[in-house]
Amino acid sequence: MTRIAYFDCFSGVSGDMILGALIDAGLDLHQLNEELKKLKMGGYTLNAKKTTRQRISGTRFSVDADDDHVERHLKDIEKILDHSDLSDDIKDRSKAIFRELADVEAKIHNCSPGEIHFHEIGAMDSIIDTVGSLLGLKLLGIEAVYASRIPVGAGFVECDHGTLPLPAPAALELLKGIPIVASSMEKEIVTPTGIAILKNVAKSFGVMPEMKVGCIGYGAGSREMKIPNLLRVWIGDSEENQEYEEDEVILIETNIDDMNPEFFGYTSEKLLERGALDVFMTPIFMKKNRPGTLLSVLISPDTLDEMLSIIFAETTSLGTRIHRLDRKKLPREILTVDTTFGCVRVKVSRVGQEIKNISPEYEDCKEIAATQGIPLRKVYEDAKTAVRKLLKG
Repeated sequence: MTRIAYFDCFSGVSGDMILGALIDAGLDLHQLNEELKKLKMGGYTLNAKKTTRQRISGTRFSVDADDDHVERHLKDIEKILDHSDLSDDIKDRSKAIFRELADVEAKIHNCSPGEIHFHEIGAMDSIIDTVGSLLGLKLLGIEAVYASRIPVGAGFVECDHGTLPLPAPAALELLKGIPIVASSMEKEIVTPTGIAILKNVAKSFGVMPEMKVGCIGYGAGSREMKIPNLLRVWIGDSEENQEYEEDEVILIETNIDDMNPEFFGYTSEKLLERGALDVFMTPIFMKKNRPGTLLSVLISPDTLDEMLSIIFAETTSLGTRIHRLDRKKLPREILTVDTTFGCVRVKVSRVGQEIKNISPEYEDCKEIAATQGIPLRKVYEDAKTAVRKLLKG
């Protein structure tokens, strides 16, 4: 039996909403505060108050800090973590989150991660949100985390860097590889810290895994909106005792024999960007021995309409076949590790408690190898070493 937390991000996500949801679901605030004292920081007070958003009750978590305007570099935050009494796994995960945030900001501003002045991210409340969320999951005994697709708002937001489009550049960069969905809200509904936390802890983003729900928590955002400004977490136990996980997927198939083959690559990229689980093409012979291509798209059930729209818009297909399938897969999780060369996402799969495979994200490794002029193989090896160290801790 596995203790599971599923974050339903129907109204977005932020660090304070994650902690608010966990507290609303039963995380003891006093126990959390005692664990956070291991940071040896001081100068802050934790607040958790019941409130409502669109008449739905939730918990609003906030931090009152004396140094709200302190600007910290990455090395300052890493020093705080290194000198803390936190467990090694919490230290490593926290550093990986802040390292990824620094890498993203550095890419956007065309500088090195060490040059980044953290403003909102380096403030006391963001450090508490990040470390506190990791501690909260541990204190609640959560063994596996999942999350829904992430909605993104539109419009513009004012920040220390000026007027930025939404999603903010840092948030959008962090959303690479995560299924997203458009929201009607013209507000900032996802924050870099919130995305970075979920990206570090969630095994996957999409449909909720099968479980017996035990408790539900709602973390309230700072303002009222047209929809309930809440992050919902469902906590429960999976009743599976086998070594694999199960879910439902849809396989879309269509035969195509009259399309420019160059269009298949673009269509495949677009489907994957919008959340397809896999896209593949198979050479086939059709009526009258005409050569053609079987386009196969594996998706989550909740993305069917969007995937069909893309297929009909981008290909010459006049119809598709829809197959609903039960899928069995080895448990896997996506970890973000801090390597010698930068942050890399790594997929780890298991058979029981034994690690079956460690697979660094190719695009992350390729970008590091290309920008730093080092062999791709070295980046892969360093990422695998970092994961093994993290899992042993």
